Amino acid sequence: MSEGIFRRFSHAFVAAALVLVWLGTVTAAELRPETFIEVAKAKKPAVVNISTTQVLKQMIRRPRRRLPGGEQDPWREFFERFFEGVPEQRTRHSLGSGIIYDKEGYIITNNHVVERASEIKVKLHDGSEYDAKVIGTDPKTDLALIKIEADKPLPTLTLGDSDALQVGEWVVAIGNPFGLEHTVTVGVVSAKGRVIGTGPYDDFIQTDASINPGNSGGPLLNTSGEVVGVNTAIVAAGQGIGFATPSNITRRVIEDLRTKGSVVRGWLGVVIQRMSPDLAKSFGLEENTGALVAEIVEDSPAQKAGIKRGDVIIKFNGAEIKTMDVLPRRVAATKPGKKATVTILRDGKKKSLKVTIGTLEEKKIAKARFTEEELGITVQEITRELAEHFDLETREGVIVSDVDRSGPAWEGGIRRGDIVLEVNRQTIKTMKDYRRALKKYAGKGTVLLLVRRGGNTLYVAIKTG
Repeated sequence: MSEGIFRRFSHAFVAAALVLVWLGTVTAAELRPETFIEVAKAKKPAVVNISTTQVLKQMIRRPRRRLPGGEQDPWREFFERFFEGVPEQRTRHSLGSGIIYDKEGYIITNNHVVERASEIKVKLHDGSEYDAKVIGTDPKTDLALIKIEADKPLPTLTLGDSDALQVGEWVVAIGNPFGLEHTVTVGVVSAKGRVIGTGPYDDFIQTDASINPGNSGGPLLNTSGEVVGVNTAIVAAGQGIGFATPSNITRRVIEDLRTKGSVVRGWLGVVIQRMSPDLAKSFGLEENTGALVAEIVEDSPAQKAGIKRGDVIIKFNGAEIKTMDVLPRRVAATKPGKKATVTILRDGKKKSLKVTIGTLEEKKIAKARFTEEELGITVQEITRELAEHFDLETREGVIVSDVDRSGPAWEGGIRRGDIVLEVNRQTIKTMKDYRRALKKYAGKGTVLLLVRRGGNTLYVAIKTG
């Protein structure tokens, strides 16, 4: 080998070695265990355990009391002949987690942790307990704000910037899974912007940090110790698949709950549908992008601005609408009364329209249709016999009596005997509630069920389209 070639080879080798050393140093710094130890030690005191009590009223048919001679109590028989059963109160206990958001005692948690609770207890890291009251809830994002009156200064957590979070970034979850207080788990951000079928504002962070029942309402932290998400849901049949509500969404919701007691959202007044490759081609789009306007709500901001059925919304206030799911989130985050620019594609030509955003009200939300056969499950009312057989404390909800093993429900993790309590955050007490909730769903994407299995409740996401 000539001296010149040897010299060039040596220089290249040294440069490569330096790059490898640099990469190794960066990787080692990112993976050093001290980072997670420091985050856990510093942030655990601001994570609380939440236990709730719900009073359940139901009619129970008791076994008939027998008299000493073996005869049945005639008064019991008389009572049961005219009444379906004996009124009885029972209590149900649930566990969750929370984030101390403010030194005055404001705590962030999930709506499903405190919903319909008659008593809420908050246990701090030092073991002290306080009664909590609900300040406000937002079922659409499954967030809630509660408050305790503490007699000492409280540690707090800071909400970080979830938009700056990167896929592959390390995150730490702290919570109360299965009652195991202040459990710390570590993982990475698996994906962002996940839509799991909970509603029009889905924008979840997916993580493989272990999340289980009881983690709900606890923080998902970055390595700087900032809250980047609120742990909310899991896929029951999956391992390492958990979902958190981003901190930037949480911040807006919590501030509304704190100042107004409810969340105020912007409203455009359009019913939209997902673009398919064929639809995109027919509307002159080079890419399968945008939100197709299927219907205009009468006297809505969209109608007043001149938006029409068949328009494809491709931008909102300059932000690209790459998928249908983006538009509702953008509109909802816009304050009512503000003017926005909506860019549409009509007859192959772009057009910008000015629209004054309205206030979202429940009665303005358009209804969709869905057939329950797509789920691949059979459910039925919870009768007295079924309640006794499965040792159920309440007859609210519907019970899964059969699951098609080739259907999406089985793949999602639904099993026979599960009690369906919610469909896409709609409370289910009867078969009528169940069918009504399914009819509101378009049948494309994911249906989110809240089910009770044994003594635990968990969310199950079922892909249907």
